Amino acid sequence: MKATLGEPEIVTRKGKPVSVILPIKHYEELLERVEDAADVASLKRSRKKPLYYRPLEDYLAERKSN
Repeated sequence: MKATLGEPEIVTRKGKPVSVILPIKHYEELLERVEDAADVASLKRSRKKPLYYRPLEDYLAERKSN
């Protein structure tokens, strides 16, 4: 079986698609897009949380005690 370069090959079982074979470059691009989407979703969740700031003196006192 010779696949056309750049085109995904769909593997079927009993007439139903079960897998896909694609060039590694396309696979890596898909992974990168998924990671980027996860980063954006995480950023959106973070922006919805209220911000909490503590006084510098409190932080310095905590560091000094450790």
